[in-house]
Amino acid sequence: MKIKTLLAAVAATCLSAGVALADWSPSGPVKLWIGFGAGGETDTLGRLIAKEMGEATGWNIVVENKPGGGGIAMFTQLATVPADGMTLGMGVTMPVLVNLTVRPDEIPFKLASFDYLNTVALAQLAIVAKKDAPFDDLAGLVAYSKEKGGALVAFDAKPQELLMNFIDGETEAGFKLVSTKSSAEELQQLLGGHVDAAFNAGAHIPYLESGELKMIASANASRHSYAPDTATVQEQGHDIYVDPWFYIAAPAGLPEEAKMAISKAISDALASDATKEAIMNTMHTEPSMAGPEDTKMMLEAGLKNVGTLFGK
Repeated sequence: MKIKTLLAAVAATCLSAGVALADWSPSGPVKLWIGFGAGGETDTLGRLIAKEMGEATGWNIVVENKPGGGGIAMFTQLATVPADGMTLGMGVTMPVLVNLTVRPDEIPFKLASFDYLNTVALAQLAIVAKKDAPFDDLAGLVAYSKEKGGALVAFDAKPQELLMNFIDGETEAGFKLVSTKSSAEELQQLLGGHVDAAFNAGAHIPYLESGELKMIASANASRHSYAPDTATVQEQGHDIYVDPWFYIAAPAGLPEEAKMAISKAISDALASDATKEAIMNTMHTEPSMAGPEDTKMMLEAGLKNVGTLFGK
């Protein structure tokens, strides 16, 4: 084949692929399943992304809440539906990665059960206390717990419990962990004086600003943008962290043109002023927009990290 003919064939193929990507659209309403109940950070972000996607593309995006097991129930169902781009799922990495680590034989899916479309944002997870609490950091919380026979610490996800158990194992603080159903309930318990400290991923920020609460540690691998002077758990002497990423996936085997079109639609939604403002206001962070390959790599690296934390 002559060079000109070859180049023309390649150009035609690339043009055809580009048109296919641009022309792909769903055959009906796209369901976005949220792996948590209504009213939380995941639900709020998911509904906003669906709204922005629908307005930009003309697609009908229908949001459905499917809570249970920190997203495990939703992803279990998502792995069984057709890989046609008509059903997507939004969840948080840490509950999935912890369950895949500690009970892989009981979870009916693997990381490879999904195609990963986009990363939404990192939840900046804080450990907070009331402003007048007699401690300002983890060392102070540990000392207080030993003095009082066990400080009460609220959590709403397994990774948070893991982190506190890790610190307790190193310090013999004697923490008494209180399981809650949501970050909102954690705040209620803390503000009501029923617990001494609690985790939170954004809803606590107005209370920091009003002076009702104080932050004693970042549970992430890095300090928080809104609290640069508050050290991480690692910086305070405990080699553990929790990085919960919000992400969107589909059943494995999604056609490439559908994957790219949906991923782009999600990125465009995340780049919208409304979504950026909402993420900044609620979580004080920027959207990620990592894309399919980087989202997949993030989950694979996260699974290795969680395995290390559990000594596996």
